Amino acid sequence: MTQSSTRATVVAGKATPRGKYPHIKRAGDFLFVSGTSSRLPDNRIAGAEVDAMGTTTLDIRAQTRAVIENIRDILASAGADLADVVEISTFLVNMNDFGGYNQVYGEFFDADGPARTTVAVHQLPHPQLLIEIKAVAYKPLAR
Repeated sequence: MTQSSTRATVVAGKATPRGKYPHIKRAGDFLFVSGTSSRLPDNRIAGAEVDAMGTTTLDIRAQTRAVIENIRDILASAGADLADVVEISTFLVNMNDFGGYNQVYGEFFDADGPARTTVAVHQLPHPQLLIEIKAVAYKPLAR
């Protein structure tokens, strides 16, 4: 693979990665989106609310929507969109959230959409995160 067909990108306007990795990496005609959460550029978590008493409410539907929208924006930076996604891997902290996640997922994808795997994990990098998704898209380079 030539240097011109491989490119890693940290996307401006998105939450800064919490380590030394890109939001997206192109390898030939494939785009690999790193694990993406509902974290906003200012480091707030979409779908996480803390009231005046310190009680935290977490919303799997809001977080799922924000994650998929973040992935959509990251793909757009490489000239792709959600229709180009061929595989999704989803990590849920609690499988009891599967129904809410699945409902929102269905607003973006149907049975002709990407292959999908969903697994439960012990925890994610922030205690307010309920979900993280990584994606692979196929978007041929202009020839």
